[in-house]
Amino acid sequence: MKPQLIYYVAASLDGYIARPDGAVDWLEAIESCGDDHGYEQFYRGIDGLLMGRATYDMVQGFGSDWPYPGKPCVVLARNPLAQAPAGVEGRHCTPTEALEELAVRGCQRVWLVGGGSLAGNCLAAGLLDELVVSVIPHLLGAGIQLFAGGLEQRLSLQAHRVFASGVAQLHYRVEAS
Repeated sequence: MKPQLIYYVAASLDGYIARPDGAVDWLEAIESCGDDHGYEQFYRGIDGLLMGRATYDMVQGFGSDWPYPGKPCVVLARNPLAQAPAGVEGRHCTPTEALEELAVRGCQRVWLVGGGSLAGNCLAAGLLDELVVSVIPHLLGAGIQLFAGGLEQRLSLQAHRVFASGVAQLHYRVEAS
């Protein structure tokens, strides 16, 4: 059985998840406010990760310990990962094959970590089940879109939260096409 795939992401009010060069420095003000905006609860509720190579390289570039300990992670990568952390495996495969692999490893709820390209591909393939977007009160004007590919998709609002930081978190279920 396919695990549930959840795209949990922060986005600017104008729909970008990073600057054009991939930088996410604009999130520092929100991260430093002392509220995790439900992250720890979310992280406890997932048991695997699916990540794109560009996101993996960005996370590794932060220079600290692997920020996703204790969860298996499949990184979609054409080339091998150098010195991957424990539990992280680079695979040249489709998102469907990666989810099948995570299911074999016992995962039932998988976090789609990363960029709009992978999110758009997963949406187009009918793999995405939930979308949790933390809308950050910031306008970037340009950058990497929340979803690449220009697909139309109906969503159903499941929950919403507003935080003192100005972040509005929206939890949607992806409707069947």
